[in-house]
Amino acid sequence: MVKADVQGSVEALCGSLLKLNKNDEVRVSIVHSGVGAVNETDVMLASAANAIIIAFNVRPDANASKVADTEDVDIRTYRVIYDALNDVKDAMSGMLKPKYKEVIQGRVEIRQVMKFSKALVAGSYVLDGKIFNNSKIRIIRDNIEVFDGEIDSLRRFKDEVKEVAAGFECGISIVDYRDFREGDIIEAYTMEEIATDINEANKAAAKKREDAANAAAKAAKAAKAEEAEEE
Repeated sequence: MVKADVQGSVEALCGSLLKLNKNDEVRVSIVHSGVGAVNETDVMLASAANAIIIAFNVRPDANASKVADTEDVDIRTYRVIYDALNDVKDAMSGMLKPKYKEVIQGRVEIRQVMKFSKALVAGSYVLDGKIFNNSKIRIIRDNIEVFDGEIDSLRRFKDEVKEVAAGFECGISIVDYRDFREGDIIEAYTMEEIATDINEANKAAAKKREDAANAAAKAAKAAKAEEAEEE
């Protein structure tokens, strides 16, 4: 919801906010706009729409402030339009789906398969990096991934440990996996969340649209050339 001191400011702010809508994942929707102070009716409408109120060069009146506290409505006041836009961009970035990147923690070689009454344990040697008891793992056999899963237990001798570094031996059991073979490589990794930004999402969406347009143009050109050959 947008409230401002003059109609020109309302139109400028609404137009700038709607220009942020360049991807399909997170979009700005303006449920109401108008000139004048933020009043109780504005707050109730924002509450019903689960919206925030952007007040540009105006303030909420006393009743509006009280109702906003009761209804938990966020009223944000600004005197510079770019400050309002930057805050909305930050809010949109926070609503994007999280993105992750894979980080390799270490590589472990299985050197002996040990069978116990309740478990099958891979007697292993950490080749480089580290392996942690909460690492995600994949098993590589002859350069082919044969399994992706989670560690059930990580041990040094008889003790459960949180991590084992390069140059040390350890015993590893894996959730729902028993097909260990000597020489298999266990690759330990984690997925780290990376910051998402609405500008990057908009660029990606624009690139996707551009690629689709180029593909359509190429297809049309190819079809036209084929028709010309037939003639």
